[in-house]
Amino acid sequence: MYKKLAITTLGLIFSMALPRPSWAETVMEKIARTGVLTIGTRLDTIPYSYVNDKKQLVGYSIDVVNLIKQEVEGKLGRPVQLQVQVIDDPGQLIPKITAGDVDMVCNAQFTWQRDQYVDFSIPYSLSGIRLLTKKGNNLAGTPESLVGKRIGVVPNSLGESVMKTVQPKAVLVSLKEAEEAFAALRDGKVDAVAGDTIILAGNAQRVDPKGFQVLPVQPYARYGVGCMVAENNSTFLNAANQAIAKLMQGYVIGDKKYVDIVNKWVGPNGIVEIPPELIRTYFETIILSREQIPLTQSTVTGAKK
Repeated sequence: MYKKLAITTLGLIFSMALPRPSWAETVMEKIARTGVLTIGTRLDTIPYSYVNDKKQLVGYSIDVVNLIKQEVEGKLGRPVQLQVQVIDDPGQLIPKITAGDVDMVCNAQFTWQRDQYVDFSIPYSLSGIRLLTKKGNNLAGTPESLVGKRIGVVPNSLGESVMKTVQPKAVLVSLKEAEEAFAALRDGKVDAVAGDTIILAGNAQRVDPKGFQVLPVQPYARYGVGCMVAENNSTFLNAANQAIAKLMQGYVIGDKKYVDIVNKWVGPNGIVEIPPELIRTYFETIILSREQIPLTQSTVTGAKK
């Protein structure tokens, strides 16, 4: 049995790591041929991508995707339709990308392991793994305090992986959806839920902003959040990076279009409130690691509005 499992796992790793054939159609070629850009996402990752009260798919990452779509349209000289495929299992994200079922997955947590099989865009957010608990809970959040505690996690997620490392003696409880996680916390079926800090805070704001807290102060693991694409797709990845860089630079120089996009989700009065100076500093750091997007008259004008 163990030998079969080892062979199956090894086969999966090799199938994910194999390079694309030289004749394989690139993402940009596929979009040029079909006029469709397909993304994979969950529908409950507030504020990145979720279904609002009007049954619309919205979020910070969805706005980023639309900026990328516009960048691709400009390079191809034709309109592009956005198609969404729901992927609830984090373990299916990379297989879906490498199989060509989806062209891109955003609000993706960068890890070095994932980077072996896919390429990442520059990050447009910074987050980490922390715990969501009910307010008044005496859970300290230190590794020692988690021994024997029931921690809700999404199967195959980075949160699950990190918690196994932080405290192997914690009792991990599989939870698939945000609603299930909050119900489990409310009913005392789990002591905490482990996951992305911004997503935990975003969902808490929607359910009961005064009833939950995120801890500890420092996350167990930090990472950038960006978009994943199949390897060997430099033309498409460049378009994605330019769109994200324009967003960040526009925010830094005060272009209203980009400031409004960011603030709506993670800025002042956004779903998750992050101080503007922290956002600006992070964006400046990322921009300086590449090259400033050349300024145009329209860019300067937009910044003055």
